[in-house]
Amino acid sequence: MTPEFNKVHNRFKFNGLHFSHEDLKEVAYSLIKEGEPYEQVTGDFLIDWLNNKDHLFVSTSGSTGKPKEIKLMKQAMVNSSIATGNFFGIEPGDKALHCLPSHFIAGKMMFIRALVLGLEIDFVEPTAHPIFDYDKVYDFCAMIPLQVKHTINSIHNMKTIIVGGSKVTKPLLQKIKDCEPKFYETYGMTETVTHIAVRRLESKTAKKEQYFNALQDVSFSHDDRNCLVIHAPKLVEEDLVTNDIVDLKSETSFQLLGRFDNVVNSGGVKLFPEQIEDKLQPVIDERFIVAGEDDATLGEKLILIIENPRDSAESILNRIKHLKGLTKFEVPKEIYIIDKFLETVNGKIQRNKTIKSLIK
Repeated sequence: MTPEFNKVHNRFKFNGLHFSHEDLKEVAYSLIKEGEPYEQVTGDFLIDWLNNKDHLFVSTSGSTGKPKEIKLMKQAMVNSSIATGNFFGIEPGDKALHCLPSHFIAGKMMFIRALVLGLEIDFVEPTAHPIFDYDKVYDFCAMIPLQVKHTINSIHNMKTIIVGGSKVTKPLLQKIKDCEPKFYETYGMTETVTHIAVRRLESKTAKKEQYFNALQDVSFSHDDRNCLVIHAPKLVEEDLVTNDIVDLKSETSFQLLGRFDNVVNSGGVKLFPEQIEDKLQPVIDERFIVAGEDDATLGEKLILIIENPRDSAESILNRIKHLKGLTKFEVPKEIYIIDKFLETVNGKIQRNKTIKSLIK
């Protein structure tokens, strides 16, 4: 029997205490009235979740476009929680750490998973370096890569950590290899009620996976652009066509190649900025973007934009040219220096806006 959105699991605990549906309303009002700003946002969300409406509105992050409000059905959020619980083997009474902001879908869903699955959830301030009980054993946690980076020496007592929100860099992947928990990179968006596919990363206790694998009741196809089409009837009513170019292994697994709207056509050669960025990571310490710029000869030329680098553009280009595994087409034709990337409110790089601000 599928749980309903207006029920609270009898094993649910919030910061060590049991709360019923009605009790949780009082907690929400208290957070709004007396809490810190991050707690007030959480209180507002809980009030929305605990009312009698069958839906709520969630803001997108704005990393690939203008932020917008999306209507989500509460039962779809319950279904997403169940799919996550089944995939990771989460049981009632398991302990979870919640260190994400409640402004966006990832933070909201941590609470909903706890309410639906009966988790004992510890909610801490969602900073870049979250502070929690480092000696406590947590069965499940969701973090952004920056949080993993800052807590990498303190997460040995966690069993499963899902990582999303931005790209997991190669230096961080190397550090994860020496860690005990099982790490999973997630794929999803607000429209799909967070992740609908995950990819295991290499750690001491797990081997890495090349392909993202679907959660239950989710399948994939692609359109004539080779962009991913998501079939998830328990989450969204209609098929969701994305701009993510994929190599589709099966109906339930794919490799992510890059964004269709980011592809650079340089002299007839299609270049995927995301793949080139992966190759450049070992020789560039700062944040950077690979993109295309109009060119009279090539149509588009490949460019590199770096945020406040310590080295000169000439020195960086020299390192790039000596990088193994990089084709001649993947060497940037020009390097731009920028003081600061434009970001969304939750710290994601606004790629298109940053590029447009630089290339008039």
